[in-house]
Amino acid sequence: MFSALGSALHARRRVSLLLAVLAAVLAALFGGTVDKKLTNGLSDYDDPGGPNVAARKVIEQATGIDAQQGYALLVRTDAPIDPEAKTPPASVAAAVKLLRDRPEVRQVVDYASASNPALVSKDSRSTVVIGAVAPMKESATVDAEKELQQAIKDDPALRGNAWIGGPTPGHVQVADVSNKDLAKAEGLALPLILILLFVVFRGVVAALVPIIGAMVSLLLTLAGLRVATLFMNVSTGALNLAFALGLGLSVDFGLLIVSRYREELAVHGPGVEAVRRTVATAGRTVLFSALTVAAALAALMVFPHPYLRSMGLAGVITVVAAALFALLGLPALLAVLGRRINSLAPRRWQRDISADEAAGNRWHRIASGVMRRPGIVAVVAAAIMLLIAAPVLGIRFTGADSATLPTETSAGRVAAELERDFKDPATSPLQIVLDTDDSTGLAAYADKVAKVPGVEAVAEPVRLDARHWEVDAVLTGAPLGTEAQDAAADVRDIAAPHPARYTGLTGDFLAQKESIGDRLPQAAGLLTVITLLLLFAFSGSVILPFKALLMNTLSTAAALGFLVWVFQDGNLGFAAQSGIETTTPVLVFALAFGLSTDYNVFLLGRIKEAKAAGLGEREAVSEGLARTGPIVTSAAVLFCLALGALGLSRLVFIKELGLGTAFAVLIDATIVRALLVPSLMAMLGRTNWWAPAPLRRLHTALRLDRMEPPAAAPDASSGGMVPAAADARAKPEVPAATP
Repeated sequence: MFSALGSALHARRRVSLLLAVLAAVLAALFGGTVDKKLTNGLSDYDDPGGPNVAARKVIEQATGIDAQQGYALLVRTDAPIDPEAKTPPASVAAAVKLLRDRPEVRQVVDYASASNPALVSKDSRSTVVIGAVAPMKESATVDAEKELQQAIKDDPALRGNAWIGGPTPGHVQVADVSNKDLAKAEGLALPLILILLFVVFRGVVAALVPIIGAMVSLLLTLAGLRVATLFMNVSTGALNLAFALGLGLSVDFGLLIVSRYREELAVHGPGVEAVRRTVATAGRTVLFSALTVAAALAALMVFPHPYLRSMGLAGVITVVAAALFALLGLPALLAVLGRRINSLAPRRWQRDISADEAAGNRWHRIASGVMRRPGIVAVVAAAIMLLIAAPVLGIRFTGADSATLPTETSAGRVAAELERDFKDPATSPLQIVLDTDDSTGLAAYADKVAKVPGVEAVAEPVRLDARHWEVDAVLTGAPLGTEAQDAAADVRDIAAPHPARYTGLTGDFLAQKESIGDRLPQAAGLLTVITLLLLFAFSGSVILPFKALLMNTLSTAAALGFLVWVFQDGNLGFAAQSGIETTTPVLVFALAFGLSTDYNVFLLGRIKEAKAAGLGEREAVSEGLARTGPIVTSAAVLFCLALGALGLSRLVFIKELGLGTAFAVLIDATIVRALLVPSLMAMLGRTNWWAPAPLRRLHTALRLDRMEPPAAAPDASSGGMVPAAADARAKPEVPAATP
């Protein structure tokens, strides 16, 4: 199949390229507006079927207020505020009027109207005015935030003395900061990536290949996400992932195919045979690599949360788009370029591959040295990874809210000052919705809630409608802090007199955490089964897939341990956080697991080719590592730059995603690929390739075991051809670039 595809692409190379260009143009026209269709609200982190969502719907139907939205207008006064005074200062009165005049605001609460001194700061120089709002569409929240900012600037009483925050402006600003940081990170990382691409691909023309691939795959991804917005909510976080993953995979797949094409070009010259053999070998590897990465990211779609589903969908679409270009567009491009793939490179790079040969020899020596004492190396490597992973045992979780914003944003400043200068201002209490038509037992229940450690105050029970009552509890500290989480969990453990559901920022977070935990076994099971099947289809072994699962688990555990040590414990110059954002470990695990399998497929493909050429078990492993070591290392470094650029974001949860995944890729390309793989391959020997007879017959019947014969190299002594792997260390001929 792959040989036929390669021949067909060479025969119709210009038509194939024209179709690729047409597809990219159409995708750009259709997907260019996708950013206006994305969502970025707290509801993206909800399980739509969760009890907290049902509680919010009850409150909304009864009061017209969206409990997940709202404004918090922080006002700084010139003179100390007297909480007992009946007339508030002019700036506070202006803030109250500003919110009351808003069409979406349903209720305004300030310290005077609520007789609540907790809404005044501890130094009596600031106060917060809270505005409860009706349900708003995404576009309406963006417009409202801009209008409020402008209104504050236009009012002399508020200008320089008031800042708008709260859930609604907070999530608008999260999206804005995320997009600006992504653009800045790309701008800073791209020049360095371009330089490294030139060095790794050894020429300007070759270095442009992954850039073209990234552009095409990104345009296709945007079009795919635009289609998805017609059927579901797609979170803005999907774009961050698509940009980083699209560039990384384009480099991975491009480097693998271009490197193989250069090998075939050296032996067969430009023409159909070089393209055919490239697609038959590297193309097959790319397909299975893409399927394994896509499977890992597809597991995210098991979760009902729109944010995780969006990230999973964006990942799958990006992988498919990158693979389509690598399998269909890139071979056609190489067929057109021929020897010109080596153009615009230093003359030495055009004629001499001593650097490549030296790199291959180094990896060959590493593999041979490791396999001399495989048991010791395996134990030491595993111990290092377990040591790195150890901090994950103390992992804590938190959510994403306005507190994650930098203080130069208004919502970030409001969140920081509320936590620092106020004593529990009750901007987001734990809201308890009880299903009952009378108030029997509610007063006693409220008294029990008030006695829970971490509960500062409890409001009187309020009737919502004929069948529901509400009890609000003010919790200690920030809504997503450890104290508030513990207090909310203890409140939920109290036996309520009637069926109860919990919402509010803290209640929603606990529900989100539980929902993710409930779906983890299903996602892990799906990921395991699909990965095992794909690796069996690729290798024909049942041992290698299970070994890959073990190594992937070690590398992802090490990545999570690194995250805890850096962000939760506050190392490497990062401020200590109350916990890791809840969705980050899930995303890092899926990305790291898929990319680890991706590199494993690269290596196993060359080991199988070496075995098919007649090399022994250990020699085949050394040859496979020598052939793929430089490629995987280069790809990993470039991938780390693409993903690590997310670490420049001012949002902690984006830093966590970028640096966590980059670390996983780095550790997999070094410790796992250089030490664990060869040592375990040497220890198991022929057992690596074992499969029960029925599965072997099935693998053969499905023609999954068909491998393209290894490339032949000139035999200087006889004028004939010999398998390249049989003389693995021979220096192949690389033709000069065509002027």
